[in-house]
This record gives sequence, structure tokens and C-alpha cells, in this order.
Amino acid sequence: MIVSAKKRRLTWRRALDNGLTYLALTLVSLVFLFPCLWLILASLSRSGSLYDIRGFFPSAYSLQTFVDLFTNDVNGLYPYGRWFLNTLYVSGMSCVLGTVLVILTAYVMSRFRFRGRDGVKRLTLVLGMFPGFMGMTAIYIIMAQFNLLNRLEALIFLYAGTAPMGYLVQKGYFDTIPFTIHEAARIDGATHLQIFTRITLPLSRPMLVYTALTQFAWPWSDCLLPKLLLKNRDQWTVAVGLFSMPETHFSRFAAGSVFIAVPIVILYFCLVKHIVNGLTAGAVKG
Repeated sequence: MIVSAKKRRLTWRRALDNGLTYLALTLVSLVFLFPCLWLILASLSRSGSLYDIRGFFPSAYSLQTFVDLFTNDVNGLYPYGRWFLNTLYVSGMSCVLGTVLVILTAYVMSRFRFRGRDGVKRLTLVLGMFPGFMGMTAIYIIMAQFNLLNRLEALIFLYAGTAPMGYLVQKGYFDTIPFTIHEAARIDGATHLQIFTRITLPLSRPMLVYTALTQFAWPWSDCLLPKLLLKNRDQWTVAVGLFSMPETHFSRFAAGSVFIAVPIVILYFCLVKHIVNGLTAGAVKG
């Protein structure tokens, strides 16, 4: 009887803990969901102005704003279709180049021992402590000297070139792959390139997915660098274009924000399993 009473108390305590945990998670989810829901409703506003929204709900709804995003550029002021293609180009190329550079850097730092390796690790850790905007002036001057202002390729070079600085998660994942597999392949006569392409990469699918998605998401939503380097309106990305919209075109801004968020949300939902596996495995070692 005493044992059963203790079990009942433990069961009620566990149920209470679970209930409070789910309640807290639900409240936090609602807090984060509220701005997204309000932005979606604002994108359906018929008037289009921020000042015509009274409280939480617009006075009238319409899907015309989403149609106008690609059919009406307001005399060339808001060419959303062009901005979207620019963003897709920069994000796609940065994703490919950045993923290759990060994976190669992490693999070298994980599998090879060379002079200065520890110094490079410490240097990247120290540099990672400084915010990126500290070098904006230097970046602008360098891009001007190389005549790369107002060119989307400048953004691709910057995003891809700075990507290897965040190699530690990928290195941690490669550290979890046993060295004995590589030693056995070396005994069988495999070269370093064959070991990397035929053994390491097939075993690193979660990390490859995680790296590619993070390298794609950063340029997709970044506003600071494109705003600094791109001056012509036709060269802007979506983030810069949306930032330039006034309050009278708020529903256009909201519709553009919702539309640009859809692809990345779909990617996250489709690849969430690989993302979690890659991130958790890569956090085991540093």
C-alpha cells in the first residue's frame, strides 16, 4: 500500500510537471506566433497603408497585394520580382561555395595535424567574438578598390569567404567519425581525396544538409551587407527593398515578407531531422 501511494504521488507530480511545461511552451509559442500572424493579416489588407489598420485586424481583406508584388512595380520603385531573383542568385551561389569551403576547412582541421593548427583554432575563436559590423568600413573600401560595388558577385564572395570562420560545428561532427575507418581505407590504398569523397561525405549527410541550409539562410535574410554594397535599386535584394518601403505601402511590405519567408520555412520543415542530427552530433566535440 505504501509503495502504491508513492507511485500515485510520483504520477501526479510527473503529470503536474508535464502540464506546467506544456503550458509554458504554449505561452512562449503564442508570444512568438503573434507577430507572424499579425504580419500575415496585414499583408491581406486592402488599403495597403499601416495607418488604416485599427487594432489587430485590417478593416478589409484582399489578395491583390500579393498579385501586385510581381505585376505592379509602382513605376520601377519596387521591382519585387527582380529583387527576388537577385536574392535567389546570391543565396544559391553563396550556399554552394560557402558549403564547400566550410566542409573542406572543417575536414582539414579535424583529420590533419600540422604546425600552427592550434593557433588557427584560437585565432578563429577570438575573431568570432567580434561583431561583423566592425569591419564594414574596411569591407566597403576594399570592394571600392576592386570595383565590386553594385555587383551581386561581391556579396557572394563575402558570404562564401567568411563562411569557413564558422567551421567548428562541422569539425565536431567529423571528430565523431572513427579514425579507424580512415586508417583501414589508407591501408587499402585509398588517397585522401577518395577517403573524403567516398567515406566521409556519405557519412556526413546530416552535417551537409545543416551547413547548406545555414549558408543559404544567411544571405537570404541579410540586409546589412546588401544595403552597404548595392546602390542601384535593380541590384537590391528583397531585404533591402522591403526596408526601403514607406508606411503607405505596408501591406506590400508585409506580403513581401510573408512570401520571402515561405521557401526557407518549407526547407526547415522538410530538413528538420537532418538539421537536428547534424547540429547535435557536431556539438559533441570542438
